[in-house]
Amino acid sequence: MGHWGFDRLRMPPAGPELLLNRRKIVVISNDKALRAASWRSARSWLRILAVVVFPSSLVLAQKAPAYIDPQFKAALSEISAGQIQSDIEKLVSFQTRSTISAQDSASISAGRGVGAAREWIKGQFERYSRDCGGCLEVTTDTFDQPVSERVPEPVGITDVFAVLKGTDPTDTKRIVLVTGHYDSRNSDPLDKTGFAPGANDDASGTAVSLECARVLSKLKFPGTIIFLTVAGEEQGLYGSKHVAELAKAQGWQIEAVLNNDIVGGDRSPGQDPKVVRGFSESIPEGVTEAQLRMIRALGGESRWPSHTDGGASRRAREALRTGLCLPRFQWSRAHRSFGHRQRSSTAPGR
Repeated sequence: MGHWGFDRLRMPPAGPELLLNRRKIVVISNDKALRAASWRSARSWLRILAVVVFPSSLVLAQKAPAYIDPQFKAALSEISAGQIQSDIEKLVSFQTRSTISAQDSASISAGRGVGAAREWIKGQFERYSRDCGGCLEVTTDTFDQPVSERVPEPVGITDVFAVLKGTDPTDTKRIVLVTGHYDSRNSDPLDKTGFAPGANDDASGTAVSLECARVLSKLKFPGTIIFLTVAGEEQGLYGSKHVAELAKAQGWQIEAVLNNDIVGGDRSPGQDPKVVRGFSESIPEGVTEAQLRMIRALGGESRWPSHTDGGASRRAREALRTGLCLPRFQWSRAHRSFGHRQRSSTAPGR
């Protein structure tokens, strides 16, 4: 399994039919600056899924032109910038999605707080399931988080799942997670009531998960995709850690984790609006100096599972002719939950 190991998905200025639409939409971030939205990321993930999750749908030949299943071409055209913008704006409308904000029935009815956001996300997944004849299994998983540095009193944290089961009896056990965290915070992580819109961090990633579910639920695949939104990230990665522990306990065969956090949200100087960056661990944390020497001597840093999965960006670029650049691996704290699970349950070079 892996967090995403590639660094950039770069689109050329013109050319093949699978190029991303060059339109932009904007959303309002925490500081009310205009930010490029995340539709580009959703389309990019669909391309990568074609190679990583369902290799049987892609025929690669060294001399013959690559072939991509028509259903993936159709899926790319279904990604809607307008739908993603609408989802982000709806998430912002809850005023705050702080993990420690209100979850009582009155707040949910009033459309404020993390509980209202959770119920809306669940409702969206359920609507998409109805549209595909019940193809998505929509569930929630709530656990009690005890007091910690950013949790002043015990709180229930809920992760929301939509599972698209694979159709092949063998491949259905292979799982890819497409995830984002739906909680938000302002400058004070203990503020339960203050305005914390979190359009970029991380309504954008939640919208990617929702949009991928909307589009891919119309299709059939041999492997399983779990569309996931988690809470507790801003308080300490609690929601994702809980899912990682659940996956380990139940023996999930996770092939990759596509964790979308702040997608399309950076307009600072020097940023390329046509680039999607990815982050993955290079050298695992906690290794001894002797282990580090062995890893380097054997070339193990390029055989770590997240790097193996990240190599799919190269194959996707070659197969889909999208102009994707080669991987450059970086590491982000947002992926740490599954990184620890990876080290404890998956051998390098899987």
